[in-house]
Amino acid sequence: MAVAVAPQRRSFVQSDAIQRVLAFGALIALFIIFSIASPNFLQFDNVIGILLATSVNGVLALGVTFVIITGGIDLSVGTVMTLSAVMTGIFITDWHLPVAVGILAGFATGGLAGFVSGTVIARMRIPPFIATLGMLNIAKGLALVISGVKPIYFTDTPEFNRLAMGSLLPGDVTVPNAILVLFGAAIVASLILSRTVLGRYAFALGSNEDATRLSGVNVVRWKIAIYSLTGIFSGLAGVLIAARLNSAQPALGQGYELDAIAAAVIGGTSLSGGEGSILGTVIGAFIISTLTNGLRILSVPQEWQTVVTGAIVIVAVYLDIVRRQRAS
Repeated sequence: MAVAVAPQRRSFVQSDAIQRVLAFGALIALFIIFSIASPNFLQFDNVIGILLATSVNGVLALGVTFVIITGGIDLSVGTVMTLSAVMTGIFITDWHLPVAVGILAGFATGGLAGFVSGTVIARMRIPPFIATLGMLNIAKGLALVISGVKPIYFTDTPEFNRLAMGSLLPGDVTVPNAILVLFGAAIVASLILSRTVLGRYAFALGSNEDATRLSGVNVVRWKIAIYSLTGIFSGLAGVLIAARLNSAQPALGQGYELDAIAAAVIGGTSLSGGEGSILGTVIGAFIISTLTNGLRILSVPQEWQTVVTGAIVIVAVYLDIVRRQRAS
C-alpha cells in the first residue's frame, strides 16, 4: 500500500511546485508586458506603489490561505479588516490610549471575529460560506455604527502613520515599512504552516476531515484556531491600511476578500483543500496588484479591471481542477 501511495504524493508535490513556477513566470511576463506598453510602469514610485498595494492584500491573503487549505472559505476578511482599523482608531484617537494598545486592539478585533466565525462553523456546523458571509455583514455594520459613519483620522499621532509609510532601512532608497511587514508576516505564516501542529492539522483537515477526526484530533478546536489565526491576519491588515491612509475608513473593505482569495488560488492553494503554500500566495498577491496597476496605467476602466481579475480566478480554479485530476 505504501508503494502505491508514494507516487501519488510525489506527483502532488511536483504539481504544487510547478504551479508556483508558473505563477512566478506569469508575474515576470506581466512586468515585461506592462513595461513595454508604458514607460511609466517601471518607474521607482510606481513599483513602490505596487508593493504598497500588495502589502494589505497580501496580508489578507496569508490568512485566507490557512482557511482554504482546510477546505473552507472566509468571505469576511475584508470587512473584518475595516472593523479592526476602526477599533484601532477608536482606541488611539477617541480614547487617547497609546498607539501600541490601539494596534493590539486591532489584532484582538480580528482574532475575535475569526474566533466567532470558527465557532459557528465548527460547533454549529454552519457551512463556512454562510457563516463568513454573515460575519461580513456583521463586521461591516459594526464598523459603520462604531465610527458613526465617519472616517477616523490619526492627526495627533504621526508615529502611527510611520508604522506603514516610514522606513527603517538605511540609505537613500526609501522602502515603506508596510512592505517589510508583509514579508515579515509571510515568514511567520510560512513557519506556522510548515513547522507547527496547526499547519499540519490544516493540511490534514483539507485532505480528509473525517479521517483526521477518527485519528483522535480535536477537529472543532483546531478549526476554531485556524479561523482565529485568519482573523488576526485581518487585524494586521486593518492596522496596516489605517496607518497607510492615516485614517480608518468605515466604508472601506468590502471587495478585498475577493482579491485575497484570488491571490491564494492563483498561487496554487486549492479550493478543494489540502494543498497550498505561503510563497505561492505572496506571488499571487503580487500578480493581482501588478495586473491592477498595469491596467490602470493603460487607462483601462475600473469595470474592466474587475472583469479581468474575475476571469483570471476562473482560469486559476480550472487549472487547479485539471492539475488535481492528473495527480490522482
